[in-house]
Amino acid sequence: MAGFRASQGGVTARFAAAQARIVRDLVGQIAQLLGTDQPAGQPGDFAFELGLSDSTVLPDDPVLARLLPDGYAEDPEAASEFRKYTEQGLRDGKIGAARTVLETLPASGGRIRLSAPEAQAWLRALNDVRLALGVRLGVTEDFDEQSSAIDRADPRSAYVWVYHWLAFLQESLVHALS
Repeated sequence: MAGFRASQGGVTARFAAAQARIVRDLVGQIAQLLGTDQPAGQPGDFAFELGLSDSTVLPDDPVLARLLPDGYAEDPEAASEFRKYTEQGLRDGKIGAARTVLETLPASGGRIRLSAPEAQAWLRALNDVRLALGVRLGVTEDFDEQSSAIDRADPRSAYVWVYHWLAFLQESLVHALS
């Protein structure tokens, strides 16, 4: 995988089958997490139709808390009100970006061509996966130093490699779009 490259009308990349499966699995897990933890709403319910959320508190799951952060860290009342009006749209946007990745990346891999809007969705979806992995791996400012000390026998080593590979993909996509 050489990363993304600029092409006529968008960007292209080539994925091996194993790489495509990794991206698809991780992006699919994020979409599932965002979709299954939603408060229930009913079509016909005015608040549901407006996209308002019943959720007014930061999710308990640390990954969801990172993906759906409070808008006002210092003001719980404002954060609650902000979440009520924005969480559903944020979830829908993240799930939509994940769907774009799943629709444009065949499970068997191969060469993909993305339009500029599709590439932007890829950036958002890759970022969400990296945020989720970062929470699970305990990524901090000194993570590069810590990750280089992880032994290959450590089960986290594969996830660290994937985390760095996704950073490379994101960076190559940003450069291809520039």
